[in-house]
Amino acid sequence: MRIDLPEPYRRMKRAPQVILPKDIGIIIAYSGVNRESVCVDAGTGSGWLAVGLARIAKKVISYELREDFIKIAEKNKAMENLQNLEIRHGDITKDLKEKDVDIITLDMPSSEKAIPRARKALKENGVIVGYTPHMEQVVKFAAKLEKSGFTDIRTYECILRDMLVRPEGMRPSTKGVWHTAYLVFAKKGAAHEANAAHVQ
Repeated sequence: MRIDLPEPYRRMKRAPQVILPKDIGIIIAYSGVNRESVCVDAGTGSGWLAVGLARIAKKVISYELREDFIKIAEKNKAMENLQNLEIRHGDITKDLKEKDVDIITLDMPSSEKAIPRARKALKENGVIVGYTPHMEQVVKFAAKLEKSGFTDIRTYECILRDMLVRPEGMRPSTKGVWHTAYLVFAKKGAAHEANAAHVQ
């Protein structure tokens, strides 16, 4: 199925799967990223989300395990001339060293495993976002967030419908981007830090 993409995504390189603009927009809007934000992204893939964040944020560090994906993401970074985007070969569950981060986005299997280090890296009231294709992943991720002292846990799904506009009438098109993933947002709650410190 053909997907209509806005610029610059039409010209960007891609691996088999990417985070689409419809979800990138929700992530940006609900995380509150701005020009002073420092963001950490995990599961770079083709770098579409990292690029979207870097167009707005002060700094983006994106972690990826696969070197072939890193090569694609680096090409997209260069295409957009984003000096504030750093792509690292590493495992966020082991290699995350950043502190006082505003936003952490996770697009990876078993993303709940990244929560302990993410909590330590986030500043007070920092936001964590999980991109989770399956409901079972949402349940595990949200439960670990709650146990780890995160608050304001919310889950959304963004469905995009094309509209067919013709002289004889307008109706939803038979094409569109339906389910891609569930987006789970949560905030690091300072009041829960003492109780969450022992959660691993």
